[in-house]
Amino acid sequence: MLDLSIHDKPNVDISYRHVGSTDVTRYEKMHVEVFRDSAKASIAVAHEIADLMRAKAGRGEQCVLGLATGSSPIRVYAELVRLHREEGLDFSHVITFNLDEYFELPRGSRHSYWYFMHEHLFNHVNVKPKNINIPKGNIPLADVYEHCMEYEARIKEVGGLDFQLLGIGRTGHVGFNEPGSHSRSLTRLITLDHLTRVDAASDFQGISNVPTRAITMGIQTISQARRIVLLAWGHKKAEIIQKTIEGERTSDIPATYLQDHPNVTVLLDEESSADLRRFNTPWLVGPCEWTDILERKAIIWLSRHVDKPILKLTERDYNSNGMSDLLALHGSAYDLNIRMFNQLQHTITGWPGGKPNVDDSQRPERRDPARKRVILFSPHPDDDVISMGGTFARLVEQGHDVHVAYQTSGNIAVSDADALRFAEFARDLNQNLGAGNARLDFIIQELNDNRKKSEPDSLDVRTIKGLIRRGEAIAGARFVGLEDDHIHFLNMPFYETGKSIKDDLGREDIRLVRDLIEKVQPHQIFAAGDLADPHGTHKVCLDAIFRALEQLENERPETIADTWLWLYRGAWQEWPIHEIEMAVPLSPAQVEAKRNAIFFHQSQKDGAMFQGEDHREFWQRAEQRNRETARLYNQLGLTEYEAIEAFRRWEFRKTDQPNG
Repeated sequence: MLDLSIHDKPNVDISYRHVGSTDVTRYEKMHVEVFRDSAKASIAVAHEIADLMRAKAGRGEQCVLGLATGSSPIRVYAELVRLHREEGLDFSHVITFNLDEYFELPRGSRHSYWYFMHEHLFNHVNVKPKNINIPKGNIPLADVYEHCMEYEARIKEVGGLDFQLLGIGRTGHVGFNEPGSHSRSLTRLITLDHLTRVDAASDFQGISNVPTRAITMGIQTISQARRIVLLAWGHKKAEIIQKTIEGERTSDIPATYLQDHPNVTVLLDEESSADLRRFNTPWLVGPCEWTDILERKAIIWLSRHVDKPILKLTERDYNSNGMSDLLALHGSAYDLNIRMFNQLQHTITGWPGGKPNVDDSQRPERRDPARKRVILFSPHPDDDVISMGGTFARLVEQGHDVHVAYQTSGNIAVSDADALRFAEFARDLNQNLGAGNARLDFIIQELNDNRKKSEPDSLDVRTIKGLIRRGEAIAGARFVGLEDDHIHFLNMPFYETGKSIKDDLGREDIRLVRDLIEKVQPHQIFAAGDLADPHGTHKVCLDAIFRALEQLENERPETIADTWLWLYRGAWQEWPIHEIEMAVPLSPAQVEAKRNAIFFHQSQKDGAMFQGEDHREFWQRAEQRNRETARLYNQLGLTEYEAIEAFRRWEFRKTDQPNG
């Protein structure tokens, strides 16, 4: 079992506890542990696995582990590798069984789970090759049934699974048991759900390259494990986690079958747990401690729930919706409503760099200095204009010293067809100018070849793709009025693998970010605030900023003494309205200008490689999101705007308590 005392250990920190009622988890049908971030949760489960391995070894027994793939367990495997290297954790008596494998994918493919497991774990520990069991995807269809039954027999032969590690897909699948899977299903061939393939598309350079079938352990096979731990990180998993943990047991969400298991724990980070009732609407679960942020969340929820502007909420509305204790604390609905309305109104500003010569006590940004030094960090070469293009333009127009820093080249998001078009253009231009083309001819041949998608792009091809995105970024930044010497390309090395799987954040990545901050000494930093996926490019880029600021705070605090950090959200989501601390309204003309700035990123238009499940173009998604934020503000009773871009201030100094 998970050592619950682990939350008291220095390297693992429980995120938050509900204060008040002793049965706040009564709606949850599985044991749940919530951590501040996925790294600490991953370390906790890795140590549980290590303790199990040592205990079994001490009794002279084999330890049988069921293992998962995907982004969720990567940090678990990294910690197990560390324990092996630094503390001598012995894998020689361990037998492993993987959950699944893509069908008709050769083991040598970098997309195969055989490759994944060796890359992240098996190549780095002393597990015996004969003890590694992974379904074979590259076998004839006629042999699949026999192979699956042999897999089942092998698990039984070694005494069953001592421990099963699981992730969860947004369809509710565990392993590849998609909706409709039976509770008594065994290892078998299955057709993948479209959403599952969409989520895998970035790893395969587009959904058309994702296999349509896979071999997976069945629900019954998984459920027979003596211990199960399920991991889920990030806001994208919040909805399915809530249904899995609090919903009814159903084949539509196969993960709900785990509710019947006597020894299962679900490990979550803050974002994946956000839809659980004890965190989403704790006032409906039991008495709670009313903090400022919880009051704001609750009153906004109430306004939307009863479909009334905040200033029209009544005592009956509060009393009928589990908020009578809040009403008792503040005396009247009128006082609560006015205070909350004013808080929301004070987040709205057309001066994102601060408005000079006015009282700034009720404004999100300081008035002084009137002309601020600003760094806008953009993980990819288009996040700046997609996520905050209107605010970007406002900062420039209002005379601030704005710098934009593109943290990665973004080259993997450029198609071969676009790269070929530019390479042929360069060749033709050279021919017209009488220059040589030998190297370009070689690159064009590579792009024309029907290369296997499992092979990463060569450095030359990546260079062309990076230059395409660099040119688009420069054009977009110039469009909003930025001078070329204020446009910076960091090309952080962690990204430059030529594959969708990136390296870990390194010292050079942090140095590049730190050097720019030291050079500019900004009053404002804007950064992409995707706080969840530990392996996503946005999260790694944000971690580089956090690490650079931490170093400067310790070593050269004067360089960031006046720095405020504002976080924007990426193309996929917006901050919840109760977390927004600066809302920058956009007029119809500004929305159109933002759209035109996005249009400069032609390689990401009309069929971007990584669209996800939303097939609209980025500019369409951005406009819809900004208009929806404006609509929500208006629904709460505030002024109606065409669109709003939203930001959250993040306190990074040791002496501050993070807003998050």
